[in-house]
Amino acid sequence: MANRLAHETSPYLLQHADNPVDWWPWSEEAFAEARRRGVPVLLSVGYSSCHWCHVMAHESFEDQDTADYLNTHFVSVKVDREERPDVDAVYMEAVQAATGQGGWPMTVFLTADAEPFYFGTYFPPTPRHGMPSFRQVLEGVEQAWTGRRDEVAEVAGKIVRDLAGREISFGDGRAPGEQEMSQALLGLTREYDPQRGGFGGAPKFPPSMVIEFLLRHHARTGAEGALQMALDTCERMARGGIYDQLGGGFARYSVDRDWVVPHFEKMLYDNALLCRVYAHLWRATGSELARRVALETADFMVRELRTDEGGFASALDADSDDGNGNHVEGAYYVWTPERLREVLGEEDARLAAQYFGVTDEGTFEHGASVLQLPQQDGVFDAARIDGIRRRLLDARAERPAPGRDDKIVAAWNGLAVAALAETGAYFDRPDLVEAAVGAADLLVRLHLDEQARLSRTSKDGQAGGNAGVLEDYADVAEGFLALAAVTGEGVWLEFAGFLLDHVLVRFADPETGALYDTAADAERLIRRPQDPTDNAVPSGWTAAAGALLGYAAHTGSEPHRTAAEKALGVVKALGPRVPRFIGWGLGAAEALLDGPREVAVVGREFDDPAARALHRTALLGTAPGAVVAYGTTGSDEFPLLADRPLRGGEPAAYVCRNFTCDAPTTDPERLRTALNG
Repeated sequence: MANRLAHETSPYLLQHADNPVDWWPWSEEAFAEARRRGVPVLLSVGYSSCHWCHVMAHESFEDQDTADYLNTHFVSVKVDREERPDVDAVYMEAVQAATGQGGWPMTVFLTADAEPFYFGTYFPPTPRHGMPSFRQVLEGVEQAWTGRRDEVAEVAGKIVRDLAGREISFGDGRAPGEQEMSQALLGLTREYDPQRGGFGGAPKFPPSMVIEFLLRHHARTGAEGALQMALDTCERMARGGIYDQLGGGFARYSVDRDWVVPHFEKMLYDNALLCRVYAHLWRATGSELARRVALETADFMVRELRTDEGGFASALDADSDDGNGNHVEGAYYVWTPERLREVLGEEDARLAAQYFGVTDEGTFEHGASVLQLPQQDGVFDAARIDGIRRRLLDARAERPAPGRDDKIVAAWNGLAVAALAETGAYFDRPDLVEAAVGAADLLVRLHLDEQARLSRTSKDGQAGGNAGVLEDYADVAEGFLALAAVTGEGVWLEFAGFLLDHVLVRFADPETGALYDTAADAERLIRRPQDPTDNAVPSGWTAAAGALLGYAAHTGSEPHRTAAEKALGVVKALGPRVPRFIGWGLGAAEALLDGPREVAVVGREFDDPAARALHRTALLGTAPGAVVAYGTTGSDEFPLLADRPLRGGEPAAYVCRNFTCDAPTTDPERLRTALNG
């Protein structure tokens, strides 16, 4: 018998719809039920591609005895953290404050007023490694609830008061200057791993937003060290097991320091951010490897994540069927010498093993290897390797595929729109620009209402019931701004403006300019979440700062410019101290320090080859955060095109920054010089 989750749209919640646990979705009704019955609430938060979430579900939530105990003594609430990042953020902050660590699955016990009093993450079915079993935890909480209710209420009240007291001090509301940028670069240099690329030890996450900052800093200042860290890290990741050497695209992170063994789930946001980073690395250096990885990652997103409605699905699972009915992590991706021989025959298998680093011992579990591109001497026959890669990819496609989380998250689709639009423009792949337009169309059609308010998610052409949070408004605006630059269609700038007006009115603190993750009129939680740090994705705060700045450069809007500068105060405070966790913010600050530059390209008609050449040159400029408007003379598509005539009847480019303009030019070479440092 299905429980209440059967009516939800989230693939993660639907995975639990047939549990014997009588789950509720997050709702006022669930807490009213806990109040009516006088029992506590078990809040369980996870997401569909989370390995340990599946493990705990199988061990505990599918177990009839555990379910009977939960149904008798608790109201059980299931939340998809990707649908409700606000709920996740508020309780994760409490978990981290109480235990010093966090993660998913997140297990929190609440009063009927949604106040937390006991916390954990994964709990095993039997006691192990010093951890109590899930049943022991449930019994302990139930005893405290019935025997020491006053104490529980006191603890819950104290936790909520402590959280309320943790207001962010985010500096003086002034944007960072040269000094803070230099300190941030120095901090990154100290944490950099010169042997292997990347920052810190294991597990190692792809530092896409930090690399974006390093590329912008190099473009603005010429700092060679910044470019070198970006280049080396990108090369190491692209040669490692974290990158899918057959199908393109990146896994979530590497469990070791050498990028060898990934945690195999593939997330839309990682691939969107990394696709754009490699495209920008190519733009800065002409690296052939960067070009290949940008295109393969873009093709992976379109091939494996695009949904029938034209949007992009959230993730592919880490686990899949190993062919023997076992659900195993990485089963879809790994190879043994024997499997290579079956597919390729003796001679090609030997070559493939050498080329991709497949060993007899294996680099992963049970003698299997994750494919890599180890550095080695000798020259390989490119055509032969290409044939081997194709045959392996075809053979892999016969394996049971990992599950896909089909929900469309607005913010992550915004990041994908930006990446695909730019990659398509740089490498003359109109099909990728088309894919970006398709996803942007879906966001407008399905996620935006008449007031330009965003729904966070949709699935199968149905918008979800959860309101967009700050990162949704900011990242979708970012995607629309990139699309406007590439297509020359001003309607995307207009849509970005609608979204950013919501940021100014509903998400910003009118006194300080600080930004909140949820709108002023959103559902009230035990506190209003506010996190400025960039982790797996840009924070809503820093993404909004970048988008506001770009929009202001396009339109000359003073309120948007001022809001961006105030929001960047947090980068001034955090950049020198924790540069690894504010990379997107540092990149936005680089754009502010550079202007950003405003480029208008006008032609006689839209497809005039000379105008197109100038437009392409403008898009390939490395000046941080430069905005590009393209159209015909006299067009009112973009504010920047106003009063921009042709030059002697020829298409012309106009470059301005900080209220001063260069002389217009008809020469792509002169334009290139003006936009590259």
